[in-house]
Amino acid sequence: MEQRTYNQYCATARTLDLVGERWTLLLIRELLTGPKRFGDLQASLRGLGTGLLAARLKHLEREGLARKVTLPPPARTAAYALTEAGEELGPAILELARWGLKWAMDEPRATETFHPGWAVLGLRAGFAPEAATGLRAVYEFRIDDEVFHARIDDGTIEALHGPAQHPDATVTTSTEAFLRLTGQGLTWAEAIESGAASASGDSEALRRLGGLFRMPPPHPRRTDRTSP
Repeated sequence: MEQRTYNQYCATARTLDLVGERWTLLLIRELLTGPKRFGDLQASLRGLGTGLLAARLKHLEREGLARKVTLPPPARTAAYALTEAGEELGPAILELARWGLKWAMDEPRATETFHPGWAVLGLRAGFAPEAATGLRAVYEFRIDDEVFHARIDDGTIEALHGPAQHPDATVTTSTEAFLRLTGQGLTWAEAIESGAASASGDSEALRRLGGLFRMPPPHPRRTDRTSP
């Protein structure tokens, strides 16, 4: 597949030459949360055909942004992971997510898919470091069949797919309720009180959960103005 180029000696243009093709940034989004098997990527990126997925992965490998790895036991299967150069795209992806939370998100569309696991990067994007001062806790989130966790260490966060080894607090809810929690005004306290979510573990960690993640309300990108 011929790679298109802007033919500009500019850092922004050169970067877009590498990652500006459709699906490429979403592939990097998936790999930012850890190595993924080909089938894992297919499941998360519905609409991306097998042939195009293979081509995009080859492109990332060729350009030094991703590499093939073998997952540790018990899996021992082939997977893809980001290189150092690929990992350093993380802050740019998070800034795009933060911008999107404010300027691109509204009600889910009927044709859109949603995977709770995408919230792993959302947790990083919406994390409020000042609210985590002095807090050291591991939170495990169980959203229907998906499990991920966040490790908070005094103002820093590490969020990853999969269960935590020793969670301090565990939160369980449905995908529908989770969508309301992340963008439609429902708080963790309200969800737990109403039964839309359940929680267990350290009471102090649970008490502070509500302030750790701040999702901005959607903002209109256009303001209709009337003539004076």
